[in-house]
Amino acid sequence: MPYTNEEGGRLNNFANEPKVYQAEPPTQDQKRTYIILGIAAAVLVAGLIFVSFSVSHVS
Repeated sequence: MPYTNEEGGRLNNFANEPKVYQAEPPTQDQKRTYIILGIAAAVLVAGLIFVSFSVSHVS
């Protein structure tokens, strides 16, 4: 584990900070993939809700 030297020669084992970088905006392909995955997730949730209601009303 890396240590840092403070004033007076004391050692401290703080975590190393990662390099900071600026995020890039998503490309058109990534945007399309996000939309498709969002629609698939919504259909899955709607299907699960439908199944749970249909099962709960069985006498």
